Amino acid sequence: MPESWAELPPTAGLPPRWADLWPFGARVPLLPPGVGDAAALLCSGTAALVVALQTLQQRSARREVVVPAYTCPLVALAVAHCGLRLRLCDLAAGSLDFDGAALAQVCGADTLAVVVTHLGGRVADLATARAAADAAGAVLIEDAAQAWGGYHGDTPLGLVGDIGFFSLAVGKGITVYEGGLLVARDAPLRAALTVQAALTAPPRAGWELRRSGELLAYHLLYRPPGLRLAYGWPQRRALRRGDWIAAIGDDFDARIPLHGVGAWRRRVGERAARRWPAYAAALREQALRRLPALQALPGVQAFTDRDGDRGAWPFLWLRLADAAARDAALRALIGLRLGATRLYAHALPDYAYLRGIVDAEADVPQARALAASSLTLTNSLWCDDAAFARVLATLQRVLSR
Repeated sequence: MPESWAELPPTAGLPPRWADLWPFGARVPLLPPGVGDAAALLCSGTAALVVALQTLQQRSARREVVVPAYTCPLVALAVAHCGLRLRLCDLAAGSLDFDGAALAQVCGADTLAVVVTHLGGRVADLATARAAADAAGAVLIEDAAQAWGGYHGDTPLGLVGDIGFFSLAVGKGITVYEGGLLVARDAPLRAALTVQAALTAPPRAGWELRRSGELLAYHLLYRPPGLRLAYGWPQRRALRRGDWIAAIGDDFDARIPLHGVGAWRRRVGERAARRWPAYAAALREQALRRLPALQALPGVQAFTDRDGDRGAWPFLWLRLADAAARDAALRALIGLRLGATRLYAHALPDYAYLRGIVDAEADVPQARALAASSLTLTNSLWCDDAAFARVLATLQRVLSR
């Protein structure tokens, strides 16, 4: 296949192998390293959050859920699905973490849960989130959708809070096309989550047949030539319309599918999971090797982890000086087809389809600034040193003007 047909993915999903589809043979539990037991394997990370919130509703009359003002819109849709009230908390300046003072202020007597998010695989400030949740008597939920296999010190992500969930969607490290894993430290709470999952998300043959077909297509197309058809062309078609929401894939439906994951797809994930530790180590090495060059670019902040934390590295996340610099960089990078994009199109208040769920007038300037000035670069191992050099040279040219 000519190189001109190649397209790199925006995230470093584990490349599938046809042998993974064979339902027999060696496999390992479909769990992040260090996580001993799961409460449930569900159809998506969103479904896992729904089950977590419904379980908490059985235990408390509280009605509010605090989330970062910059996070996946599906988090807001999950809260609304459960009939709960969403409370936004702004980020700290120049950070991916909650603003500690704002978090303490927004949490209160009606706070059911605080959702702390490991955005882009970067390990969140869990101490601040834990302190605010404890002070309010709320449950701390870790959104580790993008952080499979990460650690806070010696503790696996997902087990630092009271409840954690991971995504097994396309491009999210290990995938079963769509899936979500729900975990909890406390055995009685984990058992309650398992019971609620069976009630909320029973097996559904129609959905399982559809997802199985999509998983087969993923195995066919998730490689540089196929990604031009499956990802690149739709992205650039949306950008020609000026539609970043469609280009990123942020155009979500309020109707959340709720079902389990069948035995065959689970086994596909278990076979792929054997390769994850070595692959994750290679991603980490590559990211840490490339970060210094990115951090040296004028006006660029490259996000990384605190000492002692080890996040996942699906992509390299940059914050530029302002929206104009970010937009100029993306205009130059998109045509290279080397995996540059944005994580989310907006802060939560600025999605029109979330009106009625999210306060459009919310005072969250730092979340809006992050949405306006950041971009992501793939950390896929398909992005070899020559490809990264092209990305780096393009950024240097654009940012030096």
